Amino acid sequence: MKKTFAATLALLAVIMTASPVSAYDRAAWRADYAQLKRLMQQDYANLAWAASPESGIDLPRLDQRTRAALSAARTDAEAQNALEAFVAGFHDGHLKLVRPAAAPLAQKAAEVPRPDFEATDAAGSCAALGFNPGSSPLSFSLPVESLPGFQMRSDGLNSVYRSGVYTVNGVRIGLIRIPHFTMRALPATCRLGWERLVATHQPLTSRSVREAAYAVWLSAFRDTITDLRQAGATRLLIDVGNNSGGDDSGDLFPRFLTDRAVRSAPLLMVASATGARYFDEQISDLNALIDSHPGTEAENALTAARDDFVAGKAQTATPCDLSWVWHEQRSWAGAQCKRLVPAGFAGGYAPGLPRGAFAGNTEVSGQLSLPSAQEALWAAWIGPVYVLTDGQTYSSAEMFAAVMQDNAIGKTVGVTTGGDGCGFMVDAVPPMLTHSRMSLRMPNCVLLRRDGRNEVSGIVPDIPVLPTQGEDSRQRAVRLLGLLATDNTPSR
Repeated sequence: MKKTFAATLALLAVIMTASPVSAYDRAAWRADYAQLKRLMQQDYANLAWAASPESGIDLPRLDQRTRAALSAARTDAEAQNALEAFVAGFHDGHLKLVRPAAAPLAQKAAEVPRPDFEATDAAGSCAALGFNPGSSPLSFSLPVESLPGFQMRSDGLNSVYRSGVYTVNGVRIGLIRIPHFTMRALPATCRLGWERLVATHQPLTSRSVREAAYAVWLSAFRDTITDLRQAGATRLLIDVGNNSGGDDSGDLFPRFLTDRAVRSAPLLMVASATGARYFDEQISDLNALIDSHPGTEAENALTAARDDFVAGKAQTATPCDLSWVWHEQRSWAGAQCKRLVPAGFAGGYAPGLPRGAFAGNTEVSGQLSLPSAQEALWAAWIGPVYVLTDGQTYSSAEMFAAVMQDNAIGKTVGVTTGGDGCGFMVDAVPPMLTHSRMSLRMPNCVLLRRDGRNEVSGIVPDIPVLPTQGEDSRQRAVRLLGLLATDNTPSR
């Protein structure tokens, strides 16, 4: 027994000599925290909102708790947890601290070429182009498929969208599931687009397939609505529960659900070099179109947009000091420093354009307001419409719900959304903290609601349908659909 204990001590001595344990460096972690706050002051678009009472976040208190946690930390793991808890306290799904990757390989790996496009292999080529099922489930976010009275119309496997009709008390409600707001998360878009190209004897290339898939993605939504109407649906429910978001199509889809004018949400960009890049991209695209439309109404509109973006870019070069956020709260409605610059709207320079603007030149109108590029699909549905949300509705799905609600197109039902808000209008390399080597991913844009609030606060449903004790998901689905069948109050 004594011999074993002595041998163990000797072994520990060897291990400690061969691999010395680095001491915990509290000063270095405090420096990382100071750097983290400086980076957020420079490039985090939602910082001024988080510093307002309207956000429900108390930043001075959060800062105080984080400093106390760093003072109490005794290991790198505890300090790392303190910084991650600080970032989590903003309740912003787009704001993340990413732990460092493993050390680089001793020998740099060779670049992996992309596979050749194979025009005889639809499934393989579509997968290689990135058309793969998204993380969101195909089925409805509430199990309506399992309810008596539900009739499936399309399964979302051989079709783009899952859809069906639910009948309650003689009222037929059409349901459409949007699991993600990007076409690549819906593989059927690629396969069906491929089939269209083949049927019309058009060349199969990676570009033509992507363009065909995009057209299918949008037209399939219209076609699904048409099918539901023909099946007798008089009310429509769009399910975006458990939808992690996607691209700017959340601003486009509401136009398919009304014949009235729709306004996109005002867009703000962070006043920094990152924000300046967004303005540069818009200016470049506008200049290209201006050169091809000399002396026309389109040129005047494009030039006015370009000049406004030039002025916006200039504002990014004179940012204000946001260090006050760690010491006090200031109302979001106030005139204090927010380090944000107006940048048009979610769909582009204009909040929206009428159908047929610029003599139907959708290249021009689509540059000024992205939804105008698809005006042929507008007003696919005219009638009562609802949007089902839950706590896992994020980003572009929240944009969709907010536009529907703010334009009184339809009502939101279910549970308040997750609160991601606007994410990234510009791709930027996340800065790295010096000591911990953690990277900081920060959203660089803000979308405003009709009442001026930041969309990151989440979309509160017009008709709350919360889980209740003793009620399973099928019972909740029946209750929700029953409420929609009897709802006769107009959208606000």
